[in-house]
Amino acid sequence: MSTSFNYLSSDGTCIRGWRGDGDGLPVIISNGLGTIPQAWPGLVRPDSGYSVRTWYYRGTFGSERPLDPSRIRVEDHVADLVALMDAEGIDRALVAGWSIGVNIAFEMAERHPDRVAGLMAVAGVPGGTFGTMGAPLRIPRRLRRPVATRAAKVFRATGGLMTPLMNAIPVNDRLAWLVTHSGFMLPAARLDVVTPMLEEFLKQDWRWYMKLAVAAAEHHPMDVSFVKCPTTLVAGKWDVLTSMDDIVDTASRIPHAQITVLPGSHFLPMEYPELVATALAELARRSDLVPT
Repeated sequence: MSTSFNYLSSDGTCIRGWRGDGDGLPVIISNGLGTIPQAWPGLVRPDSGYSVRTWYYRGTFGSERPLDPSRIRVEDHVADLVALMDAEGIDRALVAGWSIGVNIAFEMAERHPDRVAGLMAVAGVPGGTFGTMGAPLRIPRRLRRPVATRAAKVFRATGGLMTPLMNAIPVNDRLAWLVTHSGFMLPAARLDVVTPMLEEFLKQDWRWYMKLAVAAAEHHPMDVSFVKCPTTLVAGKWDVLTSMDDIVDTASRIPHAQITVLPGSHFLPMEYPELVATALAELARRSDLVPT
């Protein structure tokens, strides 16, 4: 059975980790903000062939908030990832990032290249996250970052009001069906995956959630010339949160990277779990974790 456990990060913050019940190559999931491991059904099932670990971001799902409230930047999440690997005795692993977790995965690869055997980026880019939002909605590129940042700050300011309202929303398969038919997420996502994810997602402290989001948005676009490990990027054609074009552009700046574009939204791990798992399997074969 999968288990949760606590460990200390480098600044003394107690972080809640998660250990899957599969066996095989070590994989660290650098998750989307506010999501749970079960949002990756293709990777966390017992027969996936992977030994999966992940952690919950500071102040969410049982992880403590840091004593210094400013310690919620991408660099701090990288420290939590390193501490997770140390606590679990993992020297090197494949790192699979999703959304804001892609920022953390790339930052990890730059700061600790010896610990990243392969990098998979799903529906995310290495920095400048808010500048990629809204492309399918035809928001001009120059306006994407200021519009997204302003919206996040408004939600942060109103989080005290949002939290009881969001927590009170009844979560069931009907709500999940509506979400998967909203265009924000697509019907390919199975309700038995979406419903429990929504149930946990809506329970957040929304003021804190938006504070994390604004802090992550301060992570500037990275020069990816440092990336030497095998790399795979996966984009959703209809993703309103991370522009497919920006992901393709990132792949073009990493000569050895592979790019896959799926007919999905921002929620590819739930919409196309098997194809995401296939992309990871291909990445693993290109890594030195698999004997040639």
